[in-house]
Parts: sequence; C-alpha cells; structure tokens
Amino acid sequence: MSKRNSQEAKRAARERLRVEREQQAKKEKMRRQLGVAGAVVAVLVVAAGIGVAVTNMTDSGGEGDNSDWSAASAVAGEPKKSKGEGAYEGYVAPANTQGENGTDIIVGDEDAEDTVTVYEDMRCPVCAAFEQNVGDLVLKDIEDGTYKAEFVFGTFLDGDKPDELGKSSGSKNALSALGAALDVSPEAFLEYKKLLFSADVHPSEQMDEFADDARLVEIAQDVEELKGNEKFEENVTSGTFDPWALKVSDKFRAAEGVQGTPTVKVNGEVAKNPQGYAPGTPEEYNAVVTPLLEK
Repeated sequence: MSKRNSQEAKRAARERLRVEREQQAKKEKMRRQLGVAGAVVAVLVVAAGIGVAVTNMTDSGGEGDNSDWSAASAVAGEPKKSKGEGAYEGYVAPANTQGENGTDIIVGDEDAEDTVTVYEDMRCPVCAAFEQNVGDLVLKDIEDGTYKAEFVFGTFLDGDKPDELGKSSGSKNALSALGAALDVSPEAFLEYKKLLFSADVHPSEQMDEFADDARLVEIAQDVEELKGNEKFEENVTSGTFDPWALKVSDKFRAAEGVQGTPTVKVNGEVAKNPQGYAPGTPEEYNAVVTPLLEK
C-alpha cells in the first residue's frame, strides 16, 4: 500500500471511530434516561456471581471483533500440542506472565511475602466501581512493595459454554487486549486496565463495546507505551492472545471461593466487607485486607 493510500485508510478509520463514538454517546444518553436498570443488573451480578442476567440483555457480538472464538477455544484446549486452528498459528502467552501456559499474571516485588489476588471480569460494572474507588490504593500498595498482586480474569459475562462463544465477546476480547498490553510491560498492563475500567470508558453492561478491536486500540492511545505501538495493535486486531485469554478464564472458573466479581483474596483467603462482598472503598479495603496481611 502506498503512503498516500495508507494515510487515507487511517483517516477513514478515524472518521469511522468518530461516528461510532457519537452513536455510543447517544446510546449512553438514552440509557441514563431509562433510569436504574443498570444498577439492578449490577446487584444481580454481585449477588448471584453469574452473568446470566447481563448476558441475556447484551447486544450480541461485536462488529469489530475479528476473532474466531471457536478456533481459539480449540487451541486453548491443547496449548502445548496445538499446531493452530483457523487463523491462529498456535498458543501464545504474553511476555511478563508466569505459571503453566502463562496464565499467572503477577505484578510487583517478587520478594514480597504477601500476595493479593483480584478476580474480575472486564465487562463487570461492579468491577469497574471497585477499580474506580479502590484501584489507586492497590496500585500504591504494589509500588510500595506492601504485597505483590495477582490478577485473574473471568469471561462469564460473555457466556462460557461452547454454544455461547459467539453471543458476545467483550470480556474475552478486552482480556486478549490486556494480554497484548502485558506483552509490552507490566506498567502498560496496569495503566491500560485502569483505563478500561474508568468511568469515562467502561461501557454499560448492556453494551458489548469491548468486542470492537478498533475501540480497544483507540482507548490504548491514552497509554504512553501503547500509543502508536504497532506490535500492540497487531496483537489486538489479529487476536494473538485470544487462546490465552480463554485459558485465563479457565483458571478463573476453577478458583475456589470465588462466587462473583470482584473478589479479593489475601494469601488465598477471601477478604470480605461486613456485607459479604469485596471491599468497595479504600477504608473498607484497608479494614479487611490489612489484618489478613498481618497473619
């Protein structure tokens, strides 16, 4: 492609994104006018620990998701043996991961004695609220070496069963994009995750906006290490880490004591507020996490 054609293609892509954002803004305005339906669904997600209520309300699919999740599932089924399926050449885990199949996402001082594990789904509205209220405290604790943090992501809001793989894909797609950010650096991963959960970016639970690869790349332009990063963008749009994302989701599903998202564990023990949920404020977080760190 000539330089001129490449520039024209980029301009066309930017225009498409502008139109999509205007349409999204209109939808968000309408959603706000409809009242508290979203809050009710959020409570259902926390109370039941499943995504059925949300999944049934979600717009199906995502126009910009180029992933073949059935093929990705086949590759994830045999990571070490798979020679590829569909467009996937094989199983690839991002750099800066640990454990079997690279499904351990651990950030912070490796010599820290304690580990805080956070379980989330990228489409979960309550996870977004947790990150907006408590996320900066967690980041500060990581930076201070108070503990190292492990992040485990589920994709239950998309539907986990094989026959549900095509219904929606925002959780899986955003997790795959997070893998692309982690492949760049742990810092890029943390910043991108914070941005995806931010109030200005995180979509309502009825919208499968994270299924759009172009949207995920657009959001990443506010992360210094990801801005204009061609390797990151290629990994997002080609779905390099799609099978890995499904394998991480398998780890989430197998976790003991995780009844919903978000869930916080300290050295394997679930940390709950008096209502039995993950701490929702910095004060609650310190009140339930600090005693477990001191054990």
